[in-house]
Amino acid sequence: MTDSMTDGPNAGQQAFWTTGPGQHWVRLHLELDTLHARLSDILLDAAAPRPGERVIDIGCGAGAVAIAAGQQVGTEGHVLGLDISAPLIEVGRDRAEGLTCAPDFLVADAQTWAHEGAPFDLCVSRMGLMFFADPVAGFANIQRHLRPGGRLVFAAWAAAEHNPWFDLAKRAAAERLGPSEPGDPHAPGPTAFADAARVRALLSQAGFDTPQARVVDTTLEMPGGSAEAAELTQYIGPISAQLRSKNGSEADRAALLEHMRTAFAAYDDADGCHIPARINLFSATRP
Repeated sequence: MTDSMTDGPNAGQQAFWTTGPGQHWVRLHLELDTLHARLSDILLDAAAPRPGERVIDIGCGAGAVAIAAGQQVGTEGHVLGLDISAPLIEVGRDRAEGLTCAPDFLVADAQTWAHEGAPFDLCVSRMGLMFFADPVAGFANIQRHLRPGGRLVFAAWAAAEHNPWFDLAKRAAAERLGPSEPGDPHAPGPTAFADAARVRALLSQAGFDTPQARVVDTTLEMPGGSAEAAELTQYIGPISAQLRSKNGSEADRAALLEHMRTAFAAYDDADGCHIPARINLFSATRP
């Protein structure tokens, strides 16, 4: 399958996820899949891929959800993992090599990508749809790739105040480095879909039927405990972003790491660190 790189409306996202910060997701993909394992389970339980179905996983990253979906649809089905990041797609391909029911992977921008094959029965995404420059255009393009009655099921972060992973890190970074610049809360980014009513309206504008949303409270899991969870915040999330934008020093990095170790320790027990998390789980169908 041929990869297509974008110079279109999401070129900035392509650059982010392909170079610089996106490389942390490549290097830390196993740790991040562990952290987000419960989110993957929630998503796939809700989507319920069936044997023989054709499934597309958008924003598939390093392929964890696509690989799991492949096992569910079996040899008569097919899964395609789509992502704008070439390095992450390469990780997914490497992980899937030799597996029974392995998915295919493709580098493409889901907002503009055109697929000429058979339509899909199901589209899933674990935290991968909040980055469209034009969400209505992105959703409409997804709908075009589903058969009539095809399902879209995706997870997105609820507001930061309900997610200590973001909230504690944002507060710590602001205290140490100064507050971040105010911006549009609906701009492409991790919490762009925190307003569930707005996202349902966007789905309706894109032509989807019966868009629904429900709040799910769960946890982010790090078996290695709070120290391991804190280590990730140097590279992923608000602290990483603020260290870049404020030209933070190594002393700033070390201080913030120690702060997060202490903050996350409240969620430790004998089985690791369990950080409370709240997500919005969306679903809709193509008419």
